[in-house]
Amino acid sequence: MIDFPIIDSHIHLIDRERFGYSWSSGSSWATGATKLNRSWTADDLSRDSSPYHVEGFVVVEADVDMPQYLDEAAWITQTAAHDARILACVACLPLEKGVSIEPEIARIASLPAVRGVRRLIQNMPDSSIILQRSFVDAVNLLPRYDLTFDLCIDPHQFAHTVELVGRCPSVSFVLDHMAKPEVKEKRLDFWREQLHKIAAFPNVVCKVSGLLTQADHQEWREEQVLPLIDDVIKCFGVDRVLFGGDWPVLELAATYRQWVSLVDRSTRYMSREDRLKIFRGNAIKTYRLDLCATP
Repeated sequence: MIDFPIIDSHIHLIDRERFGYSWSSGSSWATGATKLNRSWTADDLSRDSSPYHVEGFVVVEADVDMPQYLDEAAWITQTAAHDARILACVACLPLEKGVSIEPEIARIASLPAVRGVRRLIQNMPDSSIILQRSFVDAVNLLPRYDLTFDLCIDPHQFAHTVELVGRCPSVSFVLDHMAKPEVKEKRLDFWREQLHKIAAFPNVVCKVSGLLTQADHQEWREEQVLPLIDDVIKCFGVDRVLFGGDWPVLELAATYRQWVSLVDRSTRYMSREDRLKIFRGNAIKTYRLDLCATP
């Protein structure tokens, strides 16, 4: 059992009165995504996490309908001002606009909660767009504003993503959801090969998150997923792995406490110092959180 407060590096807050989320309404991405068709709050997560103590979390943009992305970042920041559990925000920006997006980068960087940017690569029918000069130039602006870039990809987008990372050596990249290994389809050799390639870049860290929704939502088994967590930790090392819940999307396949318990078991062989890094310290370092790594 984890005996220290956890920092979750990846959750979503959803307010359906305020924003549109077309992806969760009969989405082809996940059968049963309509289960998420309600609002999800920080209080919901705190209830769902017991008996684990989640001290705080990084709220990642939830793919709100365009053009609501700036309003979402402002809303999360406003919510964080009244809720100490919300430690940081990763905001959406359409970086394909190129350097003309810089005023919006400056605008979100001025928000106290914002620490990073994400543009969902997984949603791109042709991920080669991320290698266009406009996109690369926009990504290379992020270090000027102390912003990270979260990479959310499917395995077939690895080649373009690895090349993007190579063209942006000064950018701090965060690989979301272990790059979504195809657990259900049992296509894992290519994923493992590509994971080693991207882990070779020292400016990339990886979130252990989003794994169970890549398996069969009703019939996933521990023996299917535990080795994949080991793969990530071996590739990136304990200093570059962050725990993330991907809640409430996680609810399509498991409860929050089930997922924390699974990662707890997968890291039980480690020293307390190393587990503190994965469940707490690495998120604090990556997103520049105003907390102590050792509580």
